[in-house]
Amino acid sequence: MLAVRREQAARGGIEAFMHEYDLSSDEGVVLMCLAEALLRIPDSDTVDRLIRDKLTHANWKGHLGQSHSLFVNASTWGLMLTGRLVKLPESLGDAQATLYALAKRSGEPLVRTAIKQGMRIIAQQFVLGRSIEEAVERGRNHYPPNYRYSFDMLGEAALTQADADRYFSAYKNAISLLDQQTPADSRGNAAADGVSVKLSALHPRYEFNQRSRVIRELTPRLTELAVQASQAGLTLTVDAEEADRLNLSLELFSAVYRDDRLGDWEGFGLAVQAYQKRAPAVIEWLQTLARDAGRRIPVRLTKGAYWDSEIKRAQQLGLKDYPVFTRKSATDLSYLVCAQQLFAAGDCFYPQFASHNAHTIASLQIMAEGEGEYELQRLHGMGDALFDCITEDEAFQVPCRLYAPVGNHEALLPYLVRRLLENGANSSFVNRIEDEAVSLDSIIADPLEKLEGYEQIRHPAIPIPPALYGAERENSLGLNLDNTHVRRDVNHALEVCQTVNWQAMPLIAGRGLEGETRDIFNPADQSVIGSVVESPPACVEQAMKAAESAAESWERVAPLQRAALLDRAAEQLQTNQLELAALSIQEGGRTIPDALSEVREAIDFFRYYAAQLRREFAQPRILPGPTGEENRMSLHGRGLFVCISPWNFPIAIFSGQIAAALAAGNRVVAKPASQTPLTAMRIVELLHAADFPQEVVQLLPGRGADLGALLLNDPRIAGVAFTGSTETARQINQVLANRPGPIVPLIAETGGQNAMIVDSSALPEQTVSDVIQSAFSSAGQRCSALRVLFLQEEIAPRILPMLSGAMEELTMGDPSRLSTDVGPVIDHQACKVLQSHVNRMDIEGHRLYALPLAAEHQQGSFFAPHLYEIDALSQLPQEVFGPILHVIRYPADSLDQVLASIRQTGYGLTLGIQSRIDETVRYIQQQLPIGNTYVNRNMIGAVVGVQPFGGEGLSGTGPKAGGPYTLFRYSTERSITVNTAAVGGNARLLSLDD
Repeated sequence: MLAVRREQAARGGIEAFMHEYDLSSDEGVVLMCLAEALLRIPDSDTVDRLIRDKLTHANWKGHLGQSHSLFVNASTWGLMLTGRLVKLPESLGDAQATLYALAKRSGEPLVRTAIKQGMRIIAQQFVLGRSIEEAVERGRNHYPPNYRYSFDMLGEAALTQADADRYFSAYKNAISLLDQQTPADSRGNAAADGVSVKLSALHPRYEFNQRSRVIRELTPRLTELAVQASQAGLTLTVDAEEADRLNLSLELFSAVYRDDRLGDWEGFGLAVQAYQKRAPAVIEWLQTLARDAGRRIPVRLTKGAYWDSEIKRAQQLGLKDYPVFTRKSATDLSYLVCAQQLFAAGDCFYPQFASHNAHTIASLQIMAEGEGEYELQRLHGMGDALFDCITEDEAFQVPCRLYAPVGNHEALLPYLVRRLLENGANSSFVNRIEDEAVSLDSIIADPLEKLEGYEQIRHPAIPIPPALYGAERENSLGLNLDNTHVRRDVNHALEVCQTVNWQAMPLIAGRGLEGETRDIFNPADQSVIGSVVESPPACVEQAMKAAESAAESWERVAPLQRAALLDRAAEQLQTNQLELAALSIQEGGRTIPDALSEVREAIDFFRYYAAQLRREFAQPRILPGPTGEENRMSLHGRGLFVCISPWNFPIAIFSGQIAAALAAGNRVVAKPASQTPLTAMRIVELLHAADFPQEVVQLLPGRGADLGALLLNDPRIAGVAFTGSTETARQINQVLANRPGPIVPLIAETGGQNAMIVDSSALPEQTVSDVIQSAFSSAGQRCSALRVLFLQEEIAPRILPMLSGAMEELTMGDPSRLSTDVGPVIDHQACKVLQSHVNRMDIEGHRLYALPLAAEHQQGSFFAPHLYEIDALSQLPQEVFGPILHVIRYPADSLDQVLASIRQTGYGLTLGIQSRIDETVRYIQQQLPIGNTYVNRNMIGAVVGVQPFGGEGLSGTGPKAGGPYTLFRYSTERSITVNTAAVGGNARLLSLDD
């Protein structure tokens, strides 16, 4: 350890640089942003804006001279000078005035060139070569002759088939070139040079939802690479990826490993991530596989590269626990446990230990005594000092292999960011060994002893997903669809749902009213799934009377009691999660992930409003005032609320409206959309099962044209909650304004001409993925869905082919199949409206892509995703509610015109921004009155209490659903003032001490 620290201090280089600018400093974060974005921006104007945005506020001077490394100080000097240059201060006032003035005269092109070159220098520290030929040559010149190599063709997951084909060709070419240049005595076993492959780069839909397709299409490709490598006597290693892809990776690996064409070749290996809790079980599984085949498997044991992403994903999905450990010491211990497994099964494995941690390597050295051969691996650009000490130690002659990334700067960037994140974090060994303030004893501490010293094994700052919101409320539980058992449960629920003859009818005080029925059809195949008795006009009066009869008793239910009822309702929904999801899949055409997510949202509504009740309604608020007087204000229900919900969120919006009204102390008459009454009926039944009084919630299924006027004109209603079109909201508002009696609130969430603005600093791969989700999830039938994509013209030629290619990979079909991405639209009438718009766009715009319709789509109300390029937003006078995306290109200097066109629509629901320039993001936000803005992510799927949802202008009245102010609009305030000194004077005042 001392030798490594001395070597590293003397060497300086990138590790010293990363230590000085670690992720705890603002400057470290600035460099991350620059490294991620700068080299791939196509236009100089955006480059200049990014440099100004990132460099001007950083404290580069504070880092000057803090490191012994000449490389670090030279880099700091350049950053400081550049930062001062782009800031353009009025006075110089320091010793660097001369050099500053020189740089200032050179202008921004010099700055741009200098910074881009600096980023290239940093990038080159992590990439061995831009091509496989360059990487091989540089490896020979740069590293000791006994080094082994595993070359990695850099690139992120393929989004299109063209991407996958390009990566496949790159892998084949790399193996072919290595075949030509590898000496004969370096071939034929697990010690040979080789290539690492990323399976998500070889298939555009490498995800478990697409399992059948992936196995069918990717197995031959991976086998072809393996056969090619085996014939050349090289190695081929399958890289590890995210936890949700593990089962798929193992299945593919097994299929290829068992192929007879590989013979007794022992060069086909797999990376295993020790931070995954399943790592020991994976090694056991591989051990069985190896013994069945009778040959060893090279296993590259790593600690893992996607830890933060795994934590976030588990929280977003509401999983019961994390697939990874939450403490670094737990990962370190898991690594050693897995290493013991590999050594103990020497007949099954050739162990390959990837680590830059000296304590880990020392532990491996002790474990390995008498256990057979193994090798150490390192990343190019990391661990130089440590591995120099290893290779120079004659007593520790262990083969070392370099994991050698190959690719151009554009392909490098995402990889570079991950490496900087991993090794620039404060907990990283690479970072800590550089810091002399960190004692060696703390660095080499036994991970088991560290864990035993903690009060709890789990990291206290990382609660498990169900406890994400702390003591306030429990997070709704999601389902891990990558789990075979979970998928079996989902399929069983769908099968059971198909056997039920679902029925909906008016529910008045808990009693169902019989009558003439209307069939309800599955939009995917037009099969009958149930029937509804639509409410006759007489039902409205019956519902009103039943609700009025509960007024006094419901008013006496204390807020804390209502909160308990809401929590019980949430439990009912959680218990019946699969049934509700299955029903909405059949009735509303929701895909499986969308349906499950919607049930979670409904559960969150009930729990969130229960928490708000406890905080805001439980006790009167004491208000300040003069002495001798007590002033209190309390919140109460308004009375009877009419809740009118849409078909596109038959669970979440229907439940959310009712939950808010009930929480505030109101009674409810609920009128669901005529397309989705069955789901509504089941939810009301669950509310009654949760002990809500039956008179408090009345259900009136039927057409709005038949029931709307009767409901809205009734003088007994005290408020209306509505989600739907802007036109219908206007009609409701007019009816309410013209009727006699009290003025009542209308809480309306309406449509939006939702846009996403993408400048040339955006990451194209992330943008395309976010656009696909935002525009085509739920067949575009979301209030928040993306309708108009504004692309800066410099980046459009890169993004549009990727977007068309990604659309081509979408699967449209039966929403009850997990592989389906796009289900049907709600009915044939919706298809007609969308087709009419497409007919117009074929004349006025330019069709870029449309997903083909197959024979299986003819039975249902399917409408293919479409992509059009148009000239101006004015070509879209109103929202198009379906899977049609419109693209508008704009010059970099025309952002203000883009913003003006969005303002002129009058809508203000959702907005997406894809930019790495904070100043641009802030400017857009300031210019546009939008309810929900999403930066560098998709713009759908608002989470209750996290992203309260609702718009302004033509997009709604507010307050936002699932937000801290929601219940106030559903309630009324009452204050009381008591003169506590009315009799005998003010005792409290008179009793004060002197």
